Amino acid sequence: MDGRTESLFAADGAAPDAYASVVVDIPARALSDPFAYAVAPALAGDIAVGCTVLVAFGHRPAIGYVVALADSIDELPGAEGLAGKRIRAIDAVLTEPVCSAYAGAVAYWMSREYVAPLAECLRLFLPPGGTPRLRHAADGSYELEPPAVPEVRERVVSLTPAAADYLPPARAVRQRQLMEALACGPVTTRELNLLYTDLSAAIRALEKRGVVEVRERRAWRGIDDQTTLSSARSSAPAALTAGQSAALGEIERAVDDGADDVILVDGVTGSGKTEVYLAAIEHVLAAGRTAIVLVPEISLTAQTVGRFRSRFGGAVAVFHSRLSAGERLDQWDMVRTGAARVVVGARSALFCPLSDLGLIVIDEEHEQSYKQGSSPRYHAREVAAQMAHLGGFPLVLGSATPSAEALHRCRVGEYLGQRWCRMEMPERAGAGRLPDVIVADLRREFAGGARSIFSRPLREALLEVAERREKAVLLHNRRGFAPFLMCRDCGCVPTCKHCSTALTYHERTHTLECHTCGATYRVQPYPAPGSACPKCGSRYLAKMGMGTQQVEDALIELMPPEAKVIRMDADSTRGKDAHKRLLEEFDAAESAVLLGTQMIAKGLDFPEVTLVGVVIADYALKMPDFRASERAFDLLEQVAGRAGRGERAGKVIIQTYLPDDPVIRAVAAHDRAIFTSHDDAERAEALYPPYVRLTNVVARGRDDARVRAYIGAVARAVMDEADVLGAGAGTGEEPVRLLGPTSCVIERAKDQYRHHFIIKSAPGLDISGALFRAVERVGAKPGVKLSVDVDAYDLM
Repeated sequence: MDGRTESLFAADGAAPDAYASVVVDIPARALSDPFAYAVAPALAGDIAVGCTVLVAFGHRPAIGYVVALADSIDELPGAEGLAGKRIRAIDAVLTEPVCSAYAGAVAYWMSREYVAPLAECLRLFLPPGGTPRLRHAADGSYELEPPAVPEVRERVVSLTPAAADYLPPARAVRQRQLMEALACGPVTTRELNLLYTDLSAAIRALEKRGVVEVRERRAWRGIDDQTTLSSARSSAPAALTAGQSAALGEIERAVDDGADDVILVDGVTGSGKTEVYLAAIEHVLAAGRTAIVLVPEISLTAQTVGRFRSRFGGAVAVFHSRLSAGERLDQWDMVRTGAARVVVGARSALFCPLSDLGLIVIDEEHEQSYKQGSSPRYHAREVAAQMAHLGGFPLVLGSATPSAEALHRCRVGEYLGQRWCRMEMPERAGAGRLPDVIVADLRREFAGGARSIFSRPLREALLEVAERREKAVLLHNRRGFAPFLMCRDCGCVPTCKHCSTALTYHERTHTLECHTCGATYRVQPYPAPGSACPKCGSRYLAKMGMGTQQVEDALIELMPPEAKVIRMDADSTRGKDAHKRLLEEFDAAESAVLLGTQMIAKGLDFPEVTLVGVVIADYALKMPDFRASERAFDLLEQVAGRAGRGERAGKVIIQTYLPDDPVIRAVAAHDRAIFTSHDDAERAEALYPPYVRLTNVVARGRDDARVRAYIGAVARAVMDEADVLGAGAGTGEEPVRLLGPTSCVIERAKDQYRHHFIIKSAPGLDISGALFRAVERVGAKPGVKLSVDVDAYDLM
């Protein structure tokens, strides 16, 4: 609680009934604490934790959210010692509770941990539909603006006791039809109209006679999550594998004991991790509690939701960004009212208002998509662990390729006071077995005169798949037609006018597109007439490298007509439900090749897939990022796991110019240790996570000199704070290391210059607190925006 509260508020008069801790909805880092307000007797019956309230903040009205209540000021967390008579009262209660009881505590932790405004963190827990705003009511009071997307209401018709004595006239056919339809129970007017066309006149007539009654209730917008995917159905197996039984037993023990353990389910692809999640959630629901399941990709939602719905029916809510605003609001309300007890969705599903939460599951926990890219830059795994700690329930992480952080914490056995344990599932469930992996050396292919996209082993394997009427998955993690265009005369590479990034060529639309800001430019590359270099005018502006569109063209040319080629990338899945439609098309085909980027590499379960090909594995390996090798291993191991999940044996062919790289060797041998031992040694020597925490501080603005000066001032303030931290640590080692400031790898994006510095800090050190103090000391600078990314993943 902010100690400045007492000086901000004046006396209010009447003795308060209680005191409230309120987060004022003003997103500024300076407002980093809740404020204390009094609760007048007139409001005591309406107020509760989670309510939206109207308060006076300074000289203006503001929206606030109640995060704690107490009978006396000394019992209010953080407000001890404040004089209750000097605290201003809450003006009005605007809504009933809109967020979970633990939202305030988690939001406060997130604000401190990720150096973000408290109000910005709390907004994550609020109903979808935009930031709430105040408006003047007709009587001069303030009220919340109604949501842009209203609730849907429906009318329900039911028989009254008087219906037992009423017999419709012989000619009243519609009344007779209505009473017959209602004999088995209440029916909505919409359902009645579908059955008998318009029955409104009959309903009005019988309502006047007291034979039927019409009530209005909240309705839910239907989500089109029905799917024909065969993998979207789940029935409990006759028996679990030994690994599944051990993992489930550990989770159930933690649930029953009320332990906040973090349990890593480390199972090979196809080992049945989803069945462990389902059985664990059944156990939680049987105890009257609720659960959250996070998945990393929208493409996995239809499959995962289908599996959960086949076990838990309509008690499953879905929450992700591809839903419309109305659908998101309805799913949120289903959770808030208790109509749904299991939430399945992407990162944002973590903040749905489930009551009595008993389990959180994060599938594919290694995925970078669990890290938020905008403020507050939280990681879902860390927030979920904090929620589990506060709520006294376990967090389950699942992956065939666990993150370095998760593996390290399991080796140590604890992290920040929570127990971390790893449960191995080394065998595939059912008849599936791990596929054979073949490494195709592209150096030898080139030396032998081959110039095709596909090596001889991959080309032959694809044709064999078509001949046997089977299916294949082909990974190429570059969308578009070519990564860039380059002038063969002067070497010019067209770049975005707004960003310092090369433009990607898209063959279908004959455009160059910036994948940073989305800008699009029309172009005619060589040998088309009109091709011209923007620098020297030469017509030899040629395509360099290749993207998924180019691979798709080569596939269509290679494969026989009966083998369907389906491309799945960010360009082909822009429309709503596009992921589901493409996967259903692949599932329904007798023989097909699914070509795509990383979105096809994880979670998908198609027993008919007997071949997985990787067009070129080297793109991910040589990115300027210490996590490049880990991401490459995760991607290759995950996509390899799509093959051989049924009764037929699987084969994986990886094309590479680097066959001796530890990543390639580990995937080929199905031996993670080949990679992890090498990667772990490099991280320990170079001081990278999990041996340190990595924080990226970025300043951006249109004036390059102003941005440079500001980032330099912040860096100096951070080092001053770091010196204090280091003196307190007393280890004799350098607890904080600052690299930079320097320009970002992408120096200019969306017409703004970008400069940053990186902090390496010892685990357990309060680097977030040091950053908070440093940023507050330097203050804001007009025209410059600062972002702080604690536990950073993107250093570009």
